[in-house]
Amino acid sequence: MTTPAAPPVGDSLAHLPVTQLKRVGPTLAARLERLGIRTVQDLLFHLPLRYQDRTRLLCFAELIVGDEALTVGTVRDTAITEGQRRSLKVWLADGTGHGLLLRFFHFSPQQVAAFASGTRVRCYGEVRQGYQTLEMVHPEVQFAADAAADEAAAEAVLTPIYPSTEGLQQLTWRSLMEQALTWLVRLPLIDYLPAEVLSGLALPSLREALITLHRPPASVSLSALMERRHPAFVRLAFEELTAHQVSLRRLRLLQKTYTAPQLIGAGQLCPQLRAVLPFQLTAAQERVVAEISADLAAPRPMRRLLQGDVGSGKTIVAALAAVQAIEAGYQVALMAPTELLSEQHHRSLSIWLALLGIQPLWLAGRHKGKERALALAAIADGSAQLVIGTHALFQDEVTFHNLGLVVVDEQQRFGVAQRLKLREKRAATGDAVHQLLMTATPIPRSLAMTLYADLELSVLDELPPGRTPITTVAVPDTRRAEVIARVYHACQQGRQAYWVCTLIEESELLESQAAEETAQQLTAQLAGVTVGLVHGRMKSTERDAVMAGFISGAVRVLVATTVIEVGVDVANASLMIIENPERLGLSQLHQLRGRVGRGAIQSHCVLLYHAPLSQVATERLGVIRATASGFEIAERDLALRGAGEVLGTRQAGAMQFQLADPLRDQGLIAAAQRTADQLLAQHPDAVAPLIARWLGRREAYGQV
Repeated sequence: MTTPAAPPVGDSLAHLPVTQLKRVGPTLAARLERLGIRTVQDLLFHLPLRYQDRTRLLCFAELIVGDEALTVGTVRDTAITEGQRRSLKVWLADGTGHGLLLRFFHFSPQQVAAFASGTRVRCYGEVRQGYQTLEMVHPEVQFAADAAADEAAAEAVLTPIYPSTEGLQQLTWRSLMEQALTWLVRLPLIDYLPAEVLSGLALPSLREALITLHRPPASVSLSALMERRHPAFVRLAFEELTAHQVSLRRLRLLQKTYTAPQLIGAGQLCPQLRAVLPFQLTAAQERVVAEISADLAAPRPMRRLLQGDVGSGKTIVAALAAVQAIEAGYQVALMAPTELLSEQHHRSLSIWLALLGIQPLWLAGRHKGKERALALAAIADGSAQLVIGTHALFQDEVTFHNLGLVVVDEQQRFGVAQRLKLREKRAATGDAVHQLLMTATPIPRSLAMTLYADLELSVLDELPPGRTPITTVAVPDTRRAEVIARVYHACQQGRQAYWVCTLIEESELLESQAAEETAQQLTAQLAGVTVGLVHGRMKSTERDAVMAGFISGAVRVLVATTVIEVGVDVANASLMIIENPERLGLSQLHQLRGRVGRGAIQSHCVLLYHAPLSQVATERLGVIRATASGFEIAERDLALRGAGEVLGTRQAGAMQFQLADPLRDQGLIAAAQRTADQLLAQHPDAVAPLIARWLGRREAYGQV
């Protein structure tokens, strides 16, 4: 290792800029910045994606097709062929009776001259099966002087391959990491995890783990590194999980220091609302309503996540919370991710609350001019007690008179910055707003423990009585005519049907049926049946008219994109057709299926797939056919697609993990929670730097 210059006095690797490294000027520093690498510590935590084994020098007879290998041979012949693609071919021999062809599509006259007959060449690349012999296409090559130099060509450690960006080659990464590891020897990173915790889990120190991952010896299991189950990797994943748990616990403690209005009224409106409902609350709803009511009456801000499967009745729970806040003299904001869903909430809540003298106000992006001005004035003077909307509620011109409760439906679809902006609508008062976050995407326990440890959790684990199970079948699209006949029969019986497509325009790239074309086909084939079409690119007035027709029953078949995934509630709809279900995740399929089965009518879901199916798609459709529980489906979806996709956390500011995986590493979560508690109680000075190491500027997500 090269010897670095002495660091500035009082500096550490967490604050030592990468510009202190040799050959890191403004251009290279800017490229590293694109990857979030500003300091030597950042560089050390930029781990390899994979590794190459250059520790063994193989003869041609030992090469295996599909493997990457280091080998050496002597140039026997060269040729430039024109063909469809001009290429340089170099034939090598190694004395074993086997040959190897090197193929280059980009080359210069100097490179051609270098491959003179008799020249010894070391090469590393992927072994492929050629027409007559094994091949390597564009391998890395070096020219060797003699056999002794060949033996010296093998590396002592596995070669790391780093995630990169334009303008950063792997040789540059290795040079930078070599310098960073030298700094690590001279100026070690502080190990914030207690030694007794590491020894109890049989994990190495931070320094040992980083050296192993950047320079793994040949004896290390390559599969353990690639699968991220080597103790060195587990050590870092555990620290990251601990950092997240510390952050969430600290945020939870911080929330308890805030004040919030106590939403306590005369206790008359909630009983009145219950009295006008055409149904009884389930035991699960009663339990959750009591939890939320107690939170709202407390002088601390409620931060509660309400999970409920499709059709479990989250809306009435939110309505009762809203009524409690309104009776206490405060305004309520209910946010939904789409205009369709926000309008559905407005319609449902208007019916329920009309007899209580409460008229919800709906604010959407479509509202313009005088209509919008009147709505904004009603919000500002407090006459609008319940405001329902989409992202329009985030705008600066929307000023609340006395906001007390924010309800966020399908909360995972909102960016963190958006939720933070709505919370700030009450910032001028000096206290905090109560928050109820709702999701119809059940969150597996392993993820809830990891991602939402700063929230109180309520679960609606019971469906209202009187609902019949939905029968789900998978049918190849070669039987499309049979499915259309089934839709026609359902309409003749007085029922309604959904036909869901994943695209609204034809695409050569994707094989999904376009919704517009499907609507035309169904109109032609379903004589006497009114077919409607809704998708995200329609004008809102056109879409509203179609939806109103479907709700009233005038439209019998609704062709739609996944815009109807949530929020549409038509009890007479008993048949759901989903085209190309293999393109959707399990949770999304479950959400779409939940648009039927909203009443006592026997309902069916037909998954109209396009063969052949991949193994994952086959497994996914098998799960949705066999499973009705949203929580079980969420667990399977998590295993198939990963946490970020399932929860929609791939958004700016949301909690994301660099190395840890809540599913793969769920066995570490309980230990990370205990360690987080230990750090907060016994090592408070380690908390802030540990959070800064792993979360940096992202901790603000938990403050919304």
